Amino acid sequence: MIDPEVFLKFLKGRRSIRSFQDKSITEKELGMILEAGRWTPSASHRQPWEFIVIKNNEILEKISKNAFYGKFIKEAPVAIAIVGKIKTSSKWYLIDTSLVSMNMMLMAWTLGIGSCWIGAMNREKVKNLLGLKETDHLLTILPFGYIKGSIPEPKPRKPLNKIVKNV
Repeated sequence: MIDPEVFLKFLKGRRSIRSFQDKSITEKELGMILEAGRWTPSASHRQPWEFIVIKNNEILEKISKNAFYGKFIKEAPVAIAIVGKIKTSSKWYLIDTSLVSMNMMLMAWTLGIGSCWIGAMNREKVKNLLGLKETDHLLTILPFGYIKGSIPEPKPRKPLNKIVKNV
């Protein structure tokens, strides 16, 4: 097991990264990020997900045009679309795929690779671009790349006494 203090420090140090170096991620690193997603727990172990690895610059450019706050996607050497399979787990696909995205972002951070959750996008246009079905839910597109510039300072968090209740 990992030291809990080390792990907490690691979690506190992770940041959303929106600027990437013009440098490819190795296949080994990409494989580790995908494995972290694959090993995510899911309700009833249904694993209601699919991952689409996007390296094509034209597609990344088109996705960035349809991401309202993710224009930087086009700078990433690779992005992964996380797709929820609604028919596989109609009640839990959103939660399960959200867990996947966090696992992937945490693994990337261990590798010195940045990422950022992309939530606001024209999902229908991006789904069509990726050839997804009506019964597929495009949760997010996660761009991945080596960090360009300095790591942002942490934003303040609410104190525990404001968000924790004991009963």
